[in-house]
Amino acid sequence: MIAATMRAFAFGALAALGAAIAGCSGGGDSSTPAPTPMPTQNTQAVIVEKGPGGFVNILYTTVTICAPGASSNCQTIDHIQVDTGSSGLRIIGSALSPALALRQQTDASGNPIVECTQFVDGFSWGPVKIADVRLAGEVASSAPIQVIGDPAFAAVPPSCANTGPPENTAEAFGANGVLGVGLFIEDCGGACAQSAIPGTYYVCAASCQPARIALAQQVQNPVALFATDNNGVIIMLPSIPATGAASASGSLVFGIGTQANNAATAVTVLGTDPNTGLITTVLNNQTYTGSYIDSGANLFSFGSSTLPPCRPQNADFYCPATLQNLTATLRGTNGASANVNFSVGNAETLVADPTLYAFNDLAGRNSDPASFAWGLPFFFGRSVYTAIEGRSTPVGPGPYYAF
Repeated sequence: MIAATMRAFAFGALAALGAAIAGCSGGGDSSTPAPTPMPTQNTQAVIVEKGPGGFVNILYTTVTICAPGASSNCQTIDHIQVDTGSSGLRIIGSALSPALALRQQTDASGNPIVECTQFVDGFSWGPVKIADVRLAGEVASSAPIQVIGDPAFAAVPPSCANTGPPENTAEAFGANGVLGVGLFIEDCGGACAQSAIPGTYYVCAASCQPARIALAQQVQNPVALFATDNNGVIIMLPSIPATGAASASGSLVFGIGTQANNAATAVTVLGTDPNTGLITTVLNNQTYTGSYIDSGANLFSFGSSTLPPCRPQNADFYCPATLQNLTATLRGTNGASANVNFSVGNAETLVADPTLYAFNDLAGRNSDPASFAWGLPFFFGRSVYTAIEGRSTPVGPGPYYAF
């Protein structure tokens, strides 16, 4: 839930700051060449560019969805956000062809299973269905996915809708869906398998009620369901100028140490808390114990007493008069640490150019004083590894981040 909440905060804040760019077209790629490996069955193209809603710093890919076991009843959907802060594929219902006729996930009594995802400023609601998910040459067979905004489930329980308005369209969501390739196999895990938690999973009979959902029936990280290359992912993005770029192209590589193009060499491995996926950040003698690395967040998000906020209408963002070059220390639960250099620019100046959609120095406040979200700006100019819980890799078992 950390990543989903962070994603929504970033989107909501940018709705005000980025209003001027929402209806404008992006230009060509002004970034440096991406450190892209040779194309193989485990390499998927990704790009930061203008997408639905016109938000900045959204990493997109294309996903093919098929009816389970089908070779031809398939649909390819573009502008799917790549999110290392969540697990599972979620598709906006209006982007999904009815011809796929995906099978509904049900409980033991045959009642439909429906999921709610709550954000700081709203929620998404939709049924869990079964599909084959194809990415590059990999297949996640019979994967539970969520279909957001399915009109067949229009009645939303109050315990789901109590965080704000629905975010069930591509424009509100900023994408045609989200591909969660994070640290965990399921999107909720043992908590939802053991207890009925309002605001997560529901069973809908005469009405929709919170319910316990077995692990295998929850929305699954597709990578964990691959036959091979199923222990994690690497995101590779190019360096870009501090002033921003129109777009940036890179790669999503499946597997860690499973093929020649995904070796984990000369990297620092930061073990994460196995229950929360959190690490620790230390910046200017302040310790943030609730830190995480999340391609689904479009900014660095952390509390600061020294960085000035933007004007009141954009107070969620930082607007220093000059570019601020900072150094933080990231610490893993395994005792490893790494110093990270990063920059914070003036958010209002950065987004003033309506042709730019990729920024490596966009930052804003975080309402949680213990939280530090290393969002998409962290990924530019790096190869960032996300290892799945319990899966073996040459540099140790997941869950961990490495770079």
